[in-house]
Amino acid sequence: MPEWARGSTGWMSLTRTPDELSIICADTDAPADVQCRRGYRALQVVGPLPFEAIGILAGLARPLAEAGISILTVATYDTDYVFVHTSDLARAMLALRGVGHPIHDAPT
Repeated sequence: MPEWARGSTGWMSLTRTPDELSIICADTDAPADVQCRRGYRALQVVGPLPFEAIGILAGLARPLAEAGISILTVATYDTDYVFVHTSDLARAMLALRGVGHPIHDAPT
């Protein structure tokens, strides 16, 4: 793990594979010289979710795909997160609301 990531206290996900280390964090936590894609927003599924639950992520991904919105997902033990680019956020919220998913604003 790079030193800059060790001091972060915000939301962060680290995934290591034999080929790469991916870190998802707030734009402000990633140094300017780090190769990254900025400008994403997280939509959190209210959890905790039962581990046996089936189709939760599919129910979110399908309307977003139909709206032409690219997503990145992260699952934790308790819940799921769907990341969309800020430029797609309003359309993503409309697409999800359109199929009955309640969307709540994040606390500030």
